[in-house]
Amino acid sequence: MGAPPNPRLVNTWPKEEAFMNELNIDIGRTALVQIDLQNFNVQRELAPHPAERVVGNCVLLAGEMRNRGGMVIFVRVQLDELLMPVADNPMFKPGTPTPPPEASYMAEEAQVQASDHVVTKRQWGAFYATELDQLLRRRGIKTIIMAGIATNYGVESTARAAFDRGYELIFAEDAMSSGNADAHKNCCENVFRNMGRVRSTRELIDALQAGTGDA
Repeated sequence: MGAPPNPRLVNTWPKEEAFMNELNIDIGRTALVQIDLQNFNVQRELAPHPAERVVGNCVLLAGEMRNRGGMVIFVRVQLDELLMPVADNPMFKPGTPTPPPEASYMAEEAQVQASDHVVTKRQWGAFYATELDQLLRRRGIKTIIMAGIATNYGVESTARAAFDRGYELIFAEDAMSSGNADAHKNCCENVFRNMGRVRSTRELIDALQAGTGDA
């Protein structure tokens, strides 16, 4: 006999109303997952949205979630342990000095609070070999709002793993950015829209404020 069906993946073909543009967010079953808002990333030149705007929008989203008892998760990468197999165009060129410890610390501007969860990863994606999936499932999370740096690395890798696990995804387009504007645009227009919904921070805050009660 085969393995029993995964209850999260049974009868999941979306109904017609699921394709509507209006966001109806159940705050109690939604988590904000912010990728790599750490010193190393917020000091980089990003496009199309500068780091200051990305972090500022993440702060706004996190504040709205906390005000309603929602789940806020920060993910950081331990840079001196980052997985780096041999590649034609590696993120760090051979001979690049190991980043100092403070490069892996959460940026002060991100305004991490005591009630937030901080997950440490050692690769691009935030699910493999971390407690992220367990944290989400224990809270009964159904929907993940994705934000952070960089769009086409940590955000995309985490989103793909979340999609494979059956989570619904919402992408805060102006609360993420990349080192390359075209890479960000390609993710938001040609990848993320196939996995979930892409919205602005303003649209997400409006939906959170109109959401179904507190968590």
